[in-house]
Amino acid sequence: LFLPAGAMAAATSCRRVALGGLAVGGGAAARWRRLLLPPDGCVLRPAPARRATAEPAPCRPVTVEVGGRKMELSSGKLARFADGSAVVQLGDTAVMVTAVSKTKPSASQFMPLVVDYRQKAAAAGRIPTNYLRRELGSTDKEILTSRVIDRSIRPLFPVGYFYDTQILCNLLAVDGVNDPDVLAINGASAALALSDIPWNGPIGAVRVGLVDGETIINPTRKQMSSSALNLVVAGAPQNQVVMLEATAENILQQDFCHAIKVGVKHTQQIIQGIQQLVKERGVVKRTVQKLFVAPEEIVECAKKLAFNKIYAVFTDSSHDKISRDEAINKIRLETEEQLKEKFPEAEPYEIMESFNVVSKDIFRNLVLNEYRRCDGRDLTSLRDIKCEVNMFKMLHGSALFQRGQTQVVLCTVTFDSIESSVKSDLISTAVSGIKDKNFMLHYEFPPYATNEIGKVTGMNRRELGHGALAERALKPIIPQDFPFTIRVTSEVLESNGSSSMASACGGSLALMDAGVPVSSAVAGVAIGLITKSSLEKGDIEDYRLLTDILGIEDYYGDMDFKMAGTSKGITALQVDLKLPGIPIKIVMEAIQQATAAKREILQIMNQTLAKPRPNRKESGPVVETIHVPLSKRLRFIGPGAYNLKKLQAQTGVTVSHLDEETYSVFAPTPSAMHEAREFIREICKDDQEVNLEFGAVYTATITEIRDSGVMVKLYPNMTPVLLHNSQLDQRKIKHPSALGLEVGQEIQVKYFGRDPTDGRMRLSRKILQSPATTVLKTLTDKNSIVLGDAVPQSSTSSQ
Repeated sequence: LFLPAGAMAAATSCRRVALGGLAVGGGAAARWRRLLLPPDGCVLRPAPARRATAEPAPCRPVTVEVGGRKMELSSGKLARFADGSAVVQLGDTAVMVTAVSKTKPSASQFMPLVVDYRQKAAAAGRIPTNYLRRELGSTDKEILTSRVIDRSIRPLFPVGYFYDTQILCNLLAVDGVNDPDVLAINGASAALALSDIPWNGPIGAVRVGLVDGETIINPTRKQMSSSALNLVVAGAPQNQVVMLEATAENILQQDFCHAIKVGVKHTQQIIQGIQQLVKERGVVKRTVQKLFVAPEEIVECAKKLAFNKIYAVFTDSSHDKISRDEAINKIRLETEEQLKEKFPEAEPYEIMESFNVVSKDIFRNLVLNEYRRCDGRDLTSLRDIKCEVNMFKMLHGSALFQRGQTQVVLCTVTFDSIESSVKSDLISTAVSGIKDKNFMLHYEFPPYATNEIGKVTGMNRRELGHGALAERALKPIIPQDFPFTIRVTSEVLESNGSSSMASACGGSLALMDAGVPVSSAVAGVAIGLITKSSLEKGDIEDYRLLTDILGIEDYYGDMDFKMAGTSKGITALQVDLKLPGIPIKIVMEAIQQATAAKREILQIMNQTLAKPRPNRKESGPVVETIHVPLSKRLRFIGPGAYNLKKLQAQTGVTVSHLDEETYSVFAPTPSAMHEAREFIREICKDDQEVNLEFGAVYTATITEIRDSGVMVKLYPNMTPVLLHNSQLDQRKIKHPSALGLEVGQEIQVKYFGRDPTDGRMRLSRKILQSPATTVLKTLTDKNSIVLGDAVPQSSTSSQ
């Protein structure tokens, strides 16, 4: 059917009606535009449909019982223009996840998957507290949750699927009891499974807690506050493990392994629920234009040309990271030139990927068949480790951790006041229960660490994730009552694999060098995996676990298994896979192999520094606690907090209000604390405490006339107090001059104790104008006192 030239206006009108204000950038609008407005002279044909024309009716919600509570999965009601959409609800917490993937391939040579998890203030019943009163950039919690979701679903996309794909997770409601992050993983799984996007799911995810030795599935926020374990397990069908993320309070290995097994078992129920939804919807996956895989004939040719050269490089253990990469790149350039001559019509990607396939096969077969690693180690050996502490005397704590030839991590420890702790925003607190924390680890990965040039900008997602893993590894050994906020910075100077675990090792040494009374030293190690799968079923036929993997072993391998802990137990775990799942058996073996390596690393670290230093460095900060009675609080703080502000500006100390009568003074150096003590003595030297008798009459001297009243002193060394106009006379006056009062004049006042809220003295002259009998008290000069060291003094009286 050809479109006549005269029908163009009608088609344009039809287009406006059909779109009805929809954006024309993509989605449904793009398909209508392609259908109604072809180029002049072209045949009018519809574009390939991505789903049925009629919108699918909402599926019947599926309820899955997980850990004794019901989780509801539903789809088809919200966000129906997305390729896939699902809503997951547990209790009154609900998360909607959408999945959209383009039908045209991306220019990227990897899977361009983007996952965004956003905490909505409205879902928690709050309004953002920033100046715009709306959600702005992503928080650390949102980025870390996005990474967990990404790592759970990425391994299940088909090999060579290079199509832009986006997963968006929106919080619909949060009840403050159930954490929404695990629901978001299940929602992403359901959205992808219910869409026409090629994906080899579904998966299921649960959180596992350990309270009083009892394993709890999807614990509530209250239960998590007393849990010794925070484990997120993502599982695939047939009890396969896809992703693990854990923080533990130094729990035993057998308890940790049991928790993983229980978690994987409960994920199967969620998988069955999603499969039921898919079956009811009758999902049909789309046929993609092309999967970016290397053609078999080009791979075979590349193998003939480069096999011996690549094999020689990978079996030469004298190479380090740089020389090995240069040798392989040289072979790559020569081979690709020869392949281009033999296959002139081949695409550049096919040439490059063919060489990658050959290199990967040679590298993996060396491990699988010959038990050989490219640096000459056996499968369970560690690289050479060197440790050094107290690198710079002015630092509160420092350590250098070097593993092998090319991995060095410089860790520094900095102490600051409790006020410097990380303050959680209201939304994160309401959604996830995240509170202020006084321990943090920041991970830095500059470009020179891998001999590259790049922009040194703010923290990226990778740096945030690696730092969070090392922080979780060290947090359980930090004492709860430590009087400082601790910041550990880990700067990667050279990298050749597992710099996050090196950060945990270096951070542990730096904390002990700084004199932090940690309960035990922590070490971490990365375990790799090389597998051989059957061509028919795809099951794993054979595999090898590698201890302390290099960067190239991570690149060509199937797993990055990072585990950290003390000599007794486990504190952190993170497992990333490139396979769509591995059996629990391999995970258990990896934990056992990592435990043995961890103990060996701890022995090496203990040779440098076996326990925390008994005292902090002399250049380190000092904290003192001051007791300030209510009667002296006004003098200590000053009007409008003037004295406190002046104290902090002149000496650099930080004063924190702990409770009603207690203040904490933090000084960055001992000399600053000495200056602060002198300042406090100075502002309080003219103050004293006298046992005044309630209801007695004293002679007061006027020191200043104000509009609101007069300032009076009962004794020479006393700080003047205000006698308000309302307490000067029985008559109502607007100014003290109405009574003829002057500076230096002595008047009689009655003492009524101190105000319980601010400690101010309560005096009255008005009450003396009544005929009641009074007792006149006179006070002698007293010695000055130091704040907080009140000494009762007796008073003399005369009648």
